[in-house]
Amino acid sequence: MIKASRIFHSGEDRLKLDFPYDSSISDQIKKISKAEWSQLQKAWLIPYTEEAVSQLKAMFPDTNLALAFMIQPQAIETGIAADRPGKSKSREQKTFTERNLIKVEVIGKKIILKIPKNESDIIFINSFKYSRWDAQMFCWEIPNNPGNLELIKDYFTDRIGEFVMHEKLNVSVQAETNNGGIDELQITKTRTGRLRLVFGDQNVLHLLIKNIPYSSWDAKNKWWTIPYSEIFLTQVQALATAAGLKVTYDEEPTANSGVKRISAYDVPDYHECPQEMVLKLRELSYSEKTIKTYKGMFEEFINYYHNCDISKLDETQIIRFLRFLTTERKVSTSYQNQSINAIKFYYEQVQGGQHKFNFIDRPKKEKALPTVLSEGEIIQLFRAVDNIKHKCMLMLAYSAGLRLGEILRLRLVDIGREQMQIHVEQSKGKKDRYTKLSSRFLVIFEQYIEKYKPVNLVFEGVSGAEYSASSLQTIMKAAAIKSGIKKPATMQTLRHTFATHSLENGVELRKIQSMLGHDSSKTTEIYTHITTKGFDQIKSPMDNLDL
Repeated sequence: MIKASRIFHSGEDRLKLDFPYDSSISDQIKKISKAEWSQLQKAWLIPYTEEAVSQLKAMFPDTNLALAFMIQPQAIETGIAADRPGKSKSREQKTFTERNLIKVEVIGKKIILKIPKNESDIIFINSFKYSRWDAQMFCWEIPNNPGNLELIKDYFTDRIGEFVMHEKLNVSVQAETNNGGIDELQITKTRTGRLRLVFGDQNVLHLLIKNIPYSSWDAKNKWWTIPYSEIFLTQVQALATAAGLKVTYDEEPTANSGVKRISAYDVPDYHECPQEMVLKLRELSYSEKTIKTYKGMFEEFINYYHNCDISKLDETQIIRFLRFLTTERKVSTSYQNQSINAIKFYYEQVQGGQHKFNFIDRPKKEKALPTVLSEGEIIQLFRAVDNIKHKCMLMLAYSAGLRLGEILRLRLVDIGREQMQIHVEQSKGKKDRYTKLSSRFLVIFEQYIEKYKPVNLVFEGVSGAEYSASSLQTIMKAAAIKSGIKKPATMQTLRHTFATHSLENGVELRKIQSMLGHDSSKTTEIYTHITTKGFDQIKSPMDNLDL
């Protein structure tokens, strides 16, 4: 099934084609003149013309395609696309606006309103659930829910100067491979670090997939997803091959980011985070890192409604902002949850509205297995670093499993040479713990101390202050590039690698949990699914076949 919808993209009207992944359909669409893949839209786009649609129909002759825009050609010329930002308005259009008339356009499930600025009209529009202002297109969007269009017509009555109704374009394509085919398994590595598995009715694959941690069935799209892991990938491929399935593997291209975050340069009256919120966070002993995060998240929210009194913002406006984060900012689920936490904290803890936001549905985070380096890659990484201070910081993260912030806050008195332990004080969750001090690391550490002579903190920044977190991340990134490591390695990767290698070397899971500072053993157990120790002893079921 291909769903075609009209959008405005890169200065012109285009048709956006949405369909479940199918390389054969993509190959056909590429042949359409001026067809292009949009990273931002995550879909194929073709020109919004009769010629392009004719090509589409010729490729898929069984398609039932409604060419609604051919019936009303003036909609393309005089519709909303003709009044885009950056395009000069004609004399006729200016007269239209000056006469205080309203332009209404219905596109599928969306009602577009172009209105002259009027406070009472805006209040009316905001009364619709999930209505929003599109700052890029300079128009209002209202869901085309039952009754909404009638209310708009009744309210504006004779002020409606132009009304355009577009029918939705539906392209139905019969393609067996959309369901994986009876004898085929399609594997796609997604941008979120998971494997999407599309195949027919294969009970043997279902049983394997259901036993993989964090596996998930998508009932709407009829496919499975599992965390990406070389072990899981090999197991699935081997079982599918043994079952006589044709296996294909593909990777989604890296997606472009969404619109940028609102800053003081984007709105004329940028609002700072209320001081009482910062004071309340400190009163409740939140860490400075959390305070900084909440402060930034809440500022983004209140400046999305920079013309509104924040004490009067309601649940509809909060939901609208969260949808903006998802659909236009394209932020991660972690970012969405942090925004919810910041908003909840202000209205519940600062303003006293206890449990006011139970209506908010939190996004479900897609679980992916953490990236882990091999012992050979760790050696390559350390050999790529010449600066002894930089090398010492990276070695400490790997040898003791420390978080980035724990490395930066570590003091000289926390290094216990006699006990060969490192004391991690007041870390995540305000907890203290001990972790292992490596004897091999200690040799490099003594050389570092001799050269740099730190006074209080182990790794001091300018004038003895705490070292910059972004600088340490940059050091790690540069070392990974120089060493030729292709994996997306960060400082957190070294902590994950410490845990995995400790497990492979026979350290008990409970002790690893203690050294990492995990509250729950379930968090630590994920490393049992990453380790490849003994993987070379696993026999593929195909090796048992007498071919």
